[in-house]
Amino acid sequence: MKIAILGGGHGAYAAAADLSETGHEVRLWRRDAKALEPLLRAGAITLKDAAGAREVPIALVTADIGAAMRDAELIVIPTPAIAQHDIALAMAPHLVDGQVVFLPPGTFGSYVMAKTVREAGSRADVAWAETGTLPYLARKHGEREVNVTIRAIRLPTGVYPARKEAQAIEVIRRAYPAVHGCGDALSGALMNAGPVIHPPLMVMNAAPLQHFERWDIHNEGTQRAVRDVTDRLDQERVAVREAFGQGAPHYPLADHYNNDQWMYGDAHKQLVKSGDWRENIDLHSHRYITEDTELGLAFLASAARHAGVDAPIAHGLLAIVGGFLGRDLRRGPRTFESLGFAGLSTAQLKQRLHDGE
Repeated sequence: MKIAILGGGHGAYAAAADLSETGHEVRLWRRDAKALEPLLRAGAITLKDAAGAREVPIALVTADIGAAMRDAELIVIPTPAIAQHDIALAMAPHLVDGQVVFLPPGTFGSYVMAKTVREAGSRADVAWAETGTLPYLARKHGEREVNVTIRAIRLPTGVYPARKEAQAIEVIRRAYPAVHGCGDALSGALMNAGPVIHPPLMVMNAAPLQHFERWDIHNEGTQRAVRDVTDRLDQERVAVREAFGQGAPHYPLADHYNNDQWMYGDAHKQLVKSGDWRENIDLHSHRYITEDTELGLAFLASAARHAGVDAPIAHGLLAIVGGFLGRDLRRGPRTFESLGFAGLSTAQLKQRLHDGE
């Protein structure tokens, strides 16, 4: 299958190498042409995992998004949600009927990007999908080298518009067999693990993050008190899902630590052992704040307000982060209020997500 991968981060390089190695024709686009030069010269990514290191040729490496998207059946965008608006504008002129766009994860980007490309003038009949996490726990080790610690084994995926679910899931599963449908875009967004796992880690590790040059929030930072808060935040997420009529499996985050039933299987020990997450984290600019808190947690809290679900942990964490950022995160761009959903009944919202705009 011809697959376009849009992005230049850890997930994009992991996807390009992994999907190329499994036989797909991959076209990797990165807008930063200078940063792309080492990969352009080599034409291959060094992929490292439990099987060792090897060179994986990439069919096309380009800073021309139109060339990457041309004839692509599947478009994978494993980028932070804060990049989705600009990418949507760049890809809008090149979308064609029948393409499937996959956001792993999306932070409700399937709806937001679809709306953006439509407003930019695209009339292409496209299916947009998002899942709960990246297909890989991965970190780049060099300009064209990526280390994959583990691959996801379960990827619950929502589709916008939901009437295209069967088509979208069939296409995505040809690249990622771990994908399974979980309903509409709202269901997919409420599977997102980032807004549950990362805000408590950032808030409750704020002092050591600012004190130490490097800190592993997934190791030293994941103590019992942090886990207790995370568990309760995740219970709020599940309550919101149930309030919108979304059924199990909800993939409770506790499984990430306790057993092999979560999206990555039994992954937490391998994540810590890799050492790849001992890093410098800035409390104002890291994506755990800009993506998972300002967008993702704000979205979850607003969904709870709309559904009438009591969510004190979500609102409390959001208030604390807003405190050190100096702004009210309840007014963020991905809240139900900002998206124009506040006046809709649950039935009206579900209809809109099923039919499309």
